[in-house]
Amino acid sequence: MIEVEVFTSPGCSKCAHARKVLKELVEEVGGEAIAWREVDILRELDRAVELGVLAAPAIAIDGELAFTGMPRPGKLRERILRRMEEVSP
Repeated sequence: MIEVEVFTSPGCSKCAHARKVLKELVEEVGGEAIAWREVDILRELDRAVELGVLAAPAIAIDGELAFTGMPRPGKLRERILRRMEEVSP
């Protein structure tokens, strides 16, 4: 299982889009293989700083900052599928 975090900020329209795209992607590729959560950078500032998040939205995969900003859905899908292949036995 891989962990995906989407870093958001209240009132950010791009963040709402990132959340929607990620939710749809998880459903498409198999939600049981992906644990994802939304991280409000105002409430969890320490986590955002730890990963080097400077702006929202941002996406981390397995504890590593993967995207600063929202990538195209296809690029995000490709990156998540590649990571799933890396961790599957």
